[in-house]
Amino acid sequence: MIEHIKAVLAARPKQTLPVNDLKPAAVTVPLFLKEGEWHILLTRRTQEVRHHKGEISFPGGAVDKEDASLLEAALRETEEEVGIRKTDITVLGELDDIQTLSRFRISPFVITFPYPYPFQVCRAEIDEMLEISLPGLQTSARLEEKTAEYEGRGAKVYYYYYHSVVIWGATAKILKQLLDLVDFRRNGTA
Repeated sequence: MIEHIKAVLAARPKQTLPVNDLKPAAVTVPLFLKEGEWHILLTRRTQEVRHHKGEISFPGGAVDKEDASLLEAALRETEEEVGIRKTDITVLGELDDIQTLSRFRISPFVITFPYPYPFQVCRAEIDEMLEISLPGLQTSARLEEKTAEYEGRGAKVYYYYYHSVVIWGATAKILKQLLDLVDFRRNGTA
């Protein structure tokens, strides 16, 4: 499965966005094998964070001037937020850059890590960690597309409804791209 994901991501050109006035940010899209099934790790942000309070997101955040690259920023943020060490991560590839309504340019990096893992959650930033079955999402989640208004601009926004979890916005857009590329219901062979 890992080699399949790497091949799928490597076979397509990544769509990048121009820097312009967008704030650069990077996230990891953490995949792990749990009980023989592929899962994705998501977080629910606290009400104390500066941006996107209470939203479900991938580990990551804004690029700091100390970060040598987007990947370094994503890995640093992942370690800060959920405690997954860089040395325990295998980078599988990249998904397309996306722009958020709040003017961030997010660069997503698909990663895997060993599971179970001794997470160290930053409670100032992360309220909850969610381990979501990828085959379950592909089989049972309801996907909706809506138009949202933000500062006078309209944009297409995706929503995944899966049991009691609602994944929307940038996180849903990144997740949709991954699920459109890889069929986790058949161990990634399609």
